[in-house]
This record gives sequence, C-alpha cells and structure tokens, in this order.
Amino acid sequence: MRVVVLVGGVGGARFLLGVKSALGLPAVGAAEGESKQEVVAVVNTGDDVWMHGLRVCPDLDTCMYTLGGGIDVGRGWGRAGETWTVKEELAAYGAEPTWFGLGDRDVATHLVRSRMLRAGYPLSAVTEALCTRWRPGVRLLPATDDRSETHVVVDDPDSGERRAIHFQEWWVRHRAGLPAHAIVPVGADEAKPAPGVAEALAAADVVVLAPSNPVVSVGTILAVPGIRQAIRQTPAKVVGISPIIAGRPLRGMADACLAAIGVETTAEAVGRHYGSRGEGGVLDGWLVHTGDTADVPGVAVRAVPLLMSDVDATAAMARAAFELAGVSVG
Repeated sequence: MRVVVLVGGVGGARFLLGVKSALGLPAVGAAEGESKQEVVAVVNTGDDVWMHGLRVCPDLDTCMYTLGGGIDVGRGWGRAGETWTVKEELAAYGAEPTWFGLGDRDVATHLVRSRMLRAGYPLSAVTEALCTRWRPGVRLLPATDDRSETHVVVDDPDSGERRAIHFQEWWVRHRAGLPAHAIVPVGADEAKPAPGVAEALAAADVVVLAPSNPVVSVGTILAVPGIRQAIRQTPAKVVGISPIIAGRPLRGMADACLAAIGVETTAEAVGRHYGSRGEGGVLDGWLVHTGDTADVPGVAVRAVPLLMSDVDATAAMARAAFELAGVSVG
C-alpha cells in the first residue's frame, strides 16, 4: 500500500497521524523493521520564509515534530517544552520582525537547515537529514526545492497603497484581517517538483488531499508546474477531504483565503474549485462532513464524520478516503 498525501501544516500533520494509524503503523515515530505500507507526504513550502537570517519552513517542521513526537500538542506547532530566551533578547535589541517568534529549541532546527542550504544542499536533502533525528515514519518531501513563496496583495494599513506582503506577515502579524485582493505563489511558475514527488505520485495506490487550506497549502503545492500534471496522470484514485464543515473552516482562516480567490466557504465550492480529474481538475472522490452535501460534477461524493478529535477518528477518515478510492488496507 503506497499512500501519497498533499498536506499543509497543523491540520495536515494531524491527518498524517490518522493515515499512519489506518495503515497499522504507529501514529508517532517509525515502525520497527520492514513495513509493506509506505506513506509519502508532499508538504507545502509556500509559507517558508527567512527570519533573522534563518530559513524557517513551518509546515515541514510541524509535520516532522508532530510525527516524531516533538510537537507542542496544545498549540499544534512549535516544540514541546519550548523556551523563548532568544525571542526576548531579539525584542530587547528591537530586531525586526518583532511579530514573528522563534522558540529556542526551534532555532536549532533552523540553524541546521540554514547552514546546509548555504552549503548548497537542496531543501529535500536537508529535510531528509533532519528527519534522521525525528524518524517520523513518513517520507516528508517538500513540494519543491525552488523558491515558491506565498504572497498576499493587500492595502497597506498605513499608506493605503496596494502592495504584496509575505503570507506570514498577513497570517501572523495581521491575523488575515487585511482583506486580500490576490494570493500569489511567487516563483512557482519557475519551480519544479522536488526529487521524488512525481515518482511517488506515479507509483501511488491512492492519493489524498488532506483537509488543509485549499488555497495556501494544497493550492500552493498544485501551483508548482508538474505536480498537477503528475496527479492527473497517476493511475491511482485521488480523493480530497473537505476542510470546510457547515460553512466554516476546520481550523485557521481558510475562509479569508477562499474569499480572496472568489470561492465560497462551503464543501461544495471547495470541491468544485479542485474539480474533477475528468474535466481538468484533480479529484476522483470528495469526502464531506456528515450533514453537509456537495454536488461536484464528475466526482464521487461521500459524507462521513470529518472531525479530527483524536487519532482514531482521524484514522476512520483516512480509511473512508481509501474506501472511496477503491483500495483496501490489509
């Protein structure tokens, strides 16, 4: 059983715990010995940013920490047992940006990554090296080794002039409170899939779009030339899981992102946004939450519980995706 999952950060990482559990793998950590089950996570890199001279990859790190047992479970991001001395010292110096905090334990990850990147290693190789410590039990692949950063076009709150800011500034500093006129994956047009991404999609038994943000997580992955084409060409069925329940995002501010691209915050609208593989989109199947309905032309739709309340509930979601794809775990 080879499963490929397109994921973002917190929600995507938690969904991967359920995928592993559904396959009989330990939710946290790597299985002992050989396993016939293989999970590949293609992870959004659009949130990646340079901060204080360090390369920060929030979604890759959230997946790595979550699956490796080092995540702060309460926050859903960052390291467990974190301290903030570096952040406090940077604030004392007045070092910008003051709105983005790096924890002391987390800084170590960014230091290693930045040093390797400056030495010429691609992000995919750096991620593999970092995972030798965390042993997530999943092959974590960045969507691309190339620059593909999400920027948001807003009206500057001070000058009123329209300008583009990095997604992190819009999301963290402004809490997505500035109306977005456009969301742009800068550099995506010239990027290519990271090594292993296209190959994993071609060899998959099932491809799943996690209930991550459809615009700035899954959407940014699909913006990398070659990935959407590889999904359309894979012999595996492709099943998406709605991040919208009863007209509200499962987590975060996906509604603000959807509004920016003119898509309603409903399970049906997001399913239609992804579209049917038979009509140029990426879906064969679409899971919506019990009580929601969706008519997505050319796509098989099924309603099942989609609340990731614990690993068991999330594993049931993953099994429902496998069943809709026509594959069985055994």
